[in-house]
Amino acid sequence: MTVDGPRSTAPDVADVVALGESMVTFLPSRPGRLADVPSFERAIGGAESNVACVLAAAGHSVRWVGRVGADGFGDHLVEAIGAYGVDVSAVRRDPGRPTGVYFRTAGDRATDAHEVAYYRAGSAASAMSVDTMDLDAIRSGRVLHLSGITPALSADCLGLMRELTARRPGRPLVSFDVNHRPGLWRDAADGPRILLELARGADLVFVGEDEAWDLGGPEAVRAALPEPDVLVVKQGATGATAFHGSERTTVPALAVDVVAAVGAGDAFAAGFLSATLRGLPVRDRLRHGHLMAAAALTVPGDLAAPPARDHADRLAALDDTAWGRLRLGPGWTQAGDAATADPVGGSPATGDETGAGADEEVRTP
Repeated sequence: MTVDGPRSTAPDVADVVALGESMVTFLPSRPGRLADVPSFERAIGGAESNVACVLAAAGHSVRWVGRVGADGFGDHLVEAIGAYGVDVSAVRRDPGRPTGVYFRTAGDRATDAHEVAYYRAGSAASAMSVDTMDLDAIRSGRVLHLSGITPALSADCLGLMRELTARRPGRPLVSFDVNHRPGLWRDAADGPRILLELARGADLVFVGEDEAWDLGGPEAVRAALPEPDVLVVKQGATGATAFHGSERTTVPALAVDVVAAVGAGDAFAAGFLSATLRGLPVRDRLRHGHLMAAAALTVPGDLAAPPARDHADRLAALDDTAWGRLRLGPGWTQAGDAATADPVGGSPATGDETGAGADEEVRTP
């Protein structure tokens, strides 16, 4: 898999462009029902901007393209995302529509006790369309990263997504995270069909094996999605499987001392994309995805500082036995190898540096 179009060091050409809605997130000051939480801390949230922030923190040139209100929350989003090193120059401000916000409880999203309250109807992002967005800026990266959240926001957003996933010469490599959110498709029963249509137009697709289509396993997902060059099927705590052509590669997930089960999917996509940009083998792309997900799982919020590249490369290069014995806990991305790469019940794991990071082609072996 290679990027179509010229490879350039010009400042207007980014490694990755991510398009989508970012919202101001309000995180609870303590566990409990939203009705009982007395105060909240402001943060940022949004699948595509999360990926952009993680990639920028990992050393890649990244542009986030979106639409926010001409309000204080819009100011905060642009400033906060820009502070990660993300280029926000193509973000559009909407004077007539607000920036979206949401509140969530502190509990695991997988439990019935978890609550999320979205206030995004009629948001500035819902007005993204072929006519209101800068298509040249959106297509100005080596990789264009999209998600299945955007087409659920409005008919105009769906039209924009169809335009961006249409297969035509010269487009960037299109990465698509299915990211099926049933609550966003309440008024559109054909949401899963639309997501499948968009995924078929992408070059690289991320999807949970039980997400959207309930097909029952990686092979069934691949049978339904033969078009993408690379298909990554996430299997939760089991691991992830990547298909490239007729080749299948499975990498088990890491043992992680979870602080908060949020942000892991976006971080996984960022890790896989980072390794793809560096030309690493598919197995190592999956491992870097797992490592980035582990970074997100061991902090309270959606975004975590990624491990240093040489540290992540050493862990990704471990043999299968050592990889299977890793257990990562809070602080592992900042601590030294002895503290961060502890196999369960053993001495610190070690691994030689791969040295593979010098190749900057986006290429699948």
